[in-house]
Amino acid sequence: MDGTLEAPRTWHARRMLGVATLGYLLSAWAWALLAPLAPLLRDTLGLTPIQQALVVSLPVVVGSLARFPVGALSDRLGSRTTFLLVVVATLVVLLVLATVVDRSAASLLTGAALLGVAGTMFAVAVPFVSAEFAGPRRGLALGLLGTGLCGGALGGLTTVRLVDAYGLAAPFLAAATAVTLFGLIVALTVRDDAGRAPARAKRTGTPAAALRLPITWRGSLWNAVTSALFVTFSSYLPVYLTTAYGLGLERTGHAMAGIIAVAVLMRPVGGWLADRLAPRRPLAVSLTVLTGAVAVQACTPPLPVVAVVVPVLGVALGIASGAILAHVAREAPPEIIGGVSGVVTGIAGLAGFASPLLMAASLSRFGGYGPALAILAAAPAVAAVGVLREASRAGAGRT
Repeated sequence: MDGTLEAPRTWHARRMLGVATLGYLLSAWAWALLAPLAPLLRDTLGLTPIQQALVVSLPVVVGSLARFPVGALSDRLGSRTTFLLVVVATLVVLLVLATVVDRSAASLLTGAALLGVAGTMFAVAVPFVSAEFAGPRRGLALGLLGTGLCGGALGGLTTVRLVDAYGLAAPFLAAATAVTLFGLIVALTVRDDAGRAPARAKRTGTPAAALRLPITWRGSLWNAVTSALFVTFSSYLPVYLTTAYGLGLERTGHAMAGIIAVAVLMRPVGGWLADRLAPRRPLAVSLTVLTGAVAVQACTPPLPVVAVVVPVLGVALGIASGAILAHVAREAPPEIIGGVSGVVTGIAGLAGFASPLLMAASLSRFGGYGPALAILAAAPAVAAVGVLREASRAGAGRT
């Protein structure tokens, strides 16, 4: 292809990647606003351990499950329209939460469920970026998109401080302002997807078509494992550290921000490795590392050991996530990539929902988190065996 034509196209793709990543960052910020506030709201509203876990997990499960229909909607309507719909819905929920967050446990839990809409931005961004980067750089581009999850770290660093300075409504109003500005950017810069035709997806981009693909189910299993661990050691981390180690809110917020930052910064590395190697290789290695790290944490080691284990978890989670996205995007037909990625991330939401409840149940039944973490250590071990078996079958098929 003529270089004079390729350069503008490359610049446009990079600019759209920047827009999508910004949108994911801001939506992830909004999506994670309640997690740093969970210990404070526990004292304000008298929440039980299960209610506190629901405050953390409801946005995750609702947002993840809603990615299924939103991804399919993106295949049909195009990314620009779906981006704007998610922006409007997120803005409304943030404004509602600003007024009801501290009224009652019922209003808080309802708002937590509605806040899940912010998590659907990812289901729009994945097919949008996949269409812009259809070549060998797709894994790296999707990994860079995944760095938008550091918006959750932004919430961990700023939420408690904003509340201390301006009141409980402040974090939600700040996020609402940022999401509104992103909507304006989308309206001014994003056009119909370059690599997908929504009209064509009307016939093929159905949930049933996505569910018939083997990569949908394999990707869902892998993503379920990493999602459960990510929620446990990010959104639930403030609750875990305050209960198990007696740390203060500010320190736990910083810990949450730290693991999110490490995980999201390693996503491009996972995508890059998937571009250079078979995606199964970095995935199998990272799942094995996760098994060992969570098994160590199940023994409730002293804080100096935790300070090593948690960053290792972040690195492995980031590499695994980048490799999964690259593998799914490589195997799924482009006209239904939105539906496939929606199912993959949606089913994983069930695991993300279950892991804080599993942690809370372990605390209530056994007085500690060790049994729950033992189960969470077994999950990546099983997934790693599945990845290795798939790689073996694929290798045998080529001989």
